[in-house]
Amino acid sequence: MTDLHPFIAGLPKAELHVHHVGSASPRIVAELAAHHPDSKVPTDPEALADYFTFTDFAHFVDVYLSVVDLIRTPEDVRLLTYEVARDMARQNIRYAELTITPFSSTRRGIDERAFMDAIEDARKAAEKELGTVLRWCFDIPGEAGLESAAETVRLATTDRLRPEGLVSFGLGGPEIGVPRPQFKPYFDRAIAAGLRSVPHSGESTGPQSIWDALNDLRAERIGHGTSATQDPDLLKYLADHRIALEVCPTSNLATRVVADIERHPIREMVQAGVLVTVNSDDPPMFGTDLNNEYAVAARLLELDERGVAALAKNAVEASFLDPAGKTRLAGEIDAYTEQWLAR
Repeated sequence: MTDLHPFIAGLPKAELHVHHVGSASPRIVAELAAHHPDSKVPTDPEALADYFTFTDFAHFVDVYLSVVDLIRTPEDVRLLTYEVARDMARQNIRYAELTITPFSSTRRGIDERAFMDAIEDARKAAEKELGTVLRWCFDIPGEAGLESAAETVRLATTDRLRPEGLVSFGLGGPEIGVPRPQFKPYFDRAIAAGLRSVPHSGESTGPQSIWDALNDLRAERIGHGTSATQDPDLLKYLADHRIALEVCPTSNLATRVVADIERHPIREMVQAGVLVTVNSDDPPMFGTDLNNEYAVAARLLELDERGVAALAKNAVEASFLDPAGKTRLAGEIDAYTEQWLAR
């Protein structure tokens, strides 16, 4: 097969499943750790590779939360957000819906208004200076229970707090022991306020959690959905209703959700006609980035340049960009691909 890495590197892209804190580069994580010496996070960027080696999903959550604890001031928030956008711009990511967990910061003492101002200031600067458009998904940290759900929906729906860039409402963290239906009242409030529903489901649990997300949380996209292939009826439902799966191949391998990348269920998802998007999840923690995830998906799906471009356009279709924005970005992808193939 043709080496697609150069093509992918220049391809205009959208990303729909990527976490705010989980996108902090080793340089930024080490810098924040040095600011907060009471943390167990290494201050040496090279040592972070070992620190970010996970034994299972629960261990990943523990490590992730230790990095969350490094974000303690509005200045930390602003620095992190802008640097994440800078890394995205280097990959030609034109648009991203960044998952943010405000509860993790406000409960650590960051003023809620200052938090919103920090992410919005970084968002506007990133669009002006880097050309990368950011939008926010506020998500409930499932491990923190219903208290965090109530706080997250309050932050997302209170007019004086709700940031201009907020478009969706999610649910992250561990799935085992955290059933989706209990969060229905909070999703109902968010949806009533105009936010779109994008919970994680079926990552470390079976297909029933995806059904619960669809039926109880009115999901418009599913974060991961790795276990969907275990239920043919579910695959058909997802395909028939064009409900996208936010697939993160390397993440699934790193957290031991998938034992072997060669047996990742992305093939079965695509064969069933499901709208599949490719994403990086927590890229530095998993030693990856979006360009690499496209290369992995292209190999697993045996795609050429046009196939990769079609995959990129899936993310545009499934995004919450306005219609004009979707048309513009899809056009960029087409123009780039034709120019590349004409060389």
